[in-house]
Amino acid sequence: MSLRINDIAPDFTADTTQGPISFHEWIGSGWAVLFSHPKNFTPVCTTELGAMAGLAGEFTKRGAKIIGISVDPVESHAKWKNDIKTATGFDVEYPLIGDKDLKVAKLYDMLPAGAGESSEGRTPADNATVRSVFIIGPDKKIKLILTYPMTTGRNFNEILRAIDSIQLTAKHQVATPANWNQGEDVIITAAVSNEDAITRFGAFDTVLPYLRKTKQPTA
Repeated sequence: MSLRINDIAPDFTADTTQGPISFHEWIGSGWAVLFSHPKNFTPVCTTELGAMAGLAGEFTKRGAKIIGISVDPVESHAKWKNDIKTATGFDVEYPLIGDKDLKVAKLYDMLPAGAGESSEGRTPADNATVRSVFIIGPDKKIKLILTYPMTTGRNFNEILRAIDSIQLTAKHQVATPANWNQGEDVIITAAVSNEDAITRFGAFDTVLPYLRKTKQPTA
């Protein structure tokens, strides 16, 4: 199954470091970030899990829960968490899914259906494509998918920036330009007429007939 933006995020049950979960129930009425790893005790992923732990409060401010998944058993995750604290100084207090049967990795199209049914004996290279981030909205739909190579550590500040944009543009008829950050000017969508734009946003700048910029809405 190929997943795309606006697809319903597949629901599943799984064991985690905080006990069993049903994914949609765990998400509840808020936002969620699911980020995946090809194997425990890998260097880049160790830094990533620590970085995410350090930013946990920022995700909470945005009403977003975070959850990791690695193609290894939960028991192994518990040991890995000690290494993460040693390497990064942060405790991983968010749940980590154990995917020893590869069920979730295949459900989210990160591994092919023929990948087998066990993490046993698989190397990080075998699971190299389990390096995706999924941002999921309160409607349980996928809002963003990013997939990284094993050698490139993820920038979780970019994930926060993307959540800011997605949440803003879900509320107002605006889009965000390249390299946008919270508080900067936004783009008025084509669905809003000039007259309506004045009512909604006040003054705006017409850069091109199809590119109109205005201050970020705050209400």
